[in-house]
Amino acid sequence: MATQLRWLGHGCWLIETNGHRIILDPFLDESPVAPIKADEVKADYVLISHGHFDHMADAESIAKANAATVIATYEICEWLNRRGVTSTHAMNVGGTHAFPFGRVKMTPAVHTSMLPDGSYGGVAVGFLLLLQDGNVYFACDTGLFLDMQLIGDHDLALAVLPIGDNFTMGPEDALRAVTLLRPKRVVPVHFNTWPLIAQDVNDWANRVRHTTASVPVVLQPGESIALG
Repeated sequence: MATQLRWLGHGCWLIETNGHRIILDPFLDESPVAPIKADEVKADYVLISHGHFDHMADAESIAKANAATVIATYEICEWLNRRGVTSTHAMNVGGTHAFPFGRVKMTPAVHTSMLPDGSYGGVAVGFLLLLQDGNVYFACDTGLFLDMQLIGDHDLALAVLPIGDNFTMGPEDALRAVTLLRPKRVVPVHFNTWPLIAQDVNDWANRVRHTTASVPVVLQPGESIALG
């Protein structure tokens, strides 16, 4: 079956690929837009981009309930180890590792990272997933940076970009990111969760359609996109 990516609202995704289930940046129980709760998630791996609550609020409970392996920076893995999460795989920016579902490359993100108790969360990151069905880039929370052009050299089947502004790239910078990354398709995220990051997503998608070679895909929380 082709890789399926289900958007669970905000920056959270459930990815099913090569017989494995991966949840990225789990923020469900306290999210005003998530279509499911944390106790409904079945996952083999948990990817965490940074320590802010709206990207890892449910990581600990999901990891423990599923005996899932957390993939994150060293600092986040160590923090979760001290809280009883037994399986973690620490990485850092620029590193790549082969997992049973595919290869993961940890990419830069221009953002901050603080864990829920106020301790240091390392640097914020994005993820490049090098999968059997195609390469997917999750920018996660970031501002625009020129090295996105290098990430785009990986022949991206899909890029997932924040457009909400204030805490991340806004629509203008996200549009410029599309031109640097050159993905076949692009999905906007991290918008409309709260009024502070409200955006006209359809207007943004129209601008992508008319000014780039990429195909925009606008999803509602709970909807999916397939690779291949």
